[in-house]
Amino acid sequence: MQERFKLFQVDPDAYKAMSGLESYVRNTGIDKKLYELIKIRASQINGCAHCLSMHTRDARKSGETELRIYMLDAWRETDLYSEKEKAALALTEAMTMISVHGVPDEVFKEVAKQFSEKELAAVMMAVVVINGWNRIAITSHTPIVD
Repeated sequence: MQERFKLFQVDPDAYKAMSGLESYVRNTGIDKKLYELIKIRASQINGCAHCLSMHTRDARKSGETELRIYMLDAWRETDLYSEKEKAALALTEAMTMISVHGVPDEVFKEVAKQFSEKELAAVMMAVVVINGWNRIAITSHTPIVD
């Protein structure tokens, strides 16, 4: 695939705005491993090869295990993830596929039980950011990172 568009070159202010939101989320205190799991799961759903390549590598650098990365698509079928992680992953899926069923009450209730309101805001913004990056990368045909 040939890259179509480089947002950072065409509109540096737009890129800076997205990067600022990313920086905000990183500075909320969200657990690095959890943040990478959110980014990987949303990228799996969206089919973003660029982001999958980048965030699986970043997850490994953060100390994530290969098994947990490989099993992420089947997180409901394993006990490899904590209840807190499972709640965040369920919210990630619901928000990423919001046009299908919205965010069901049971998903929101579980995530609200597992996180403080401030932490929940960080998780929600993490999902928003990665979905934005996925859409930019997929539309632009951003190449994978080796």
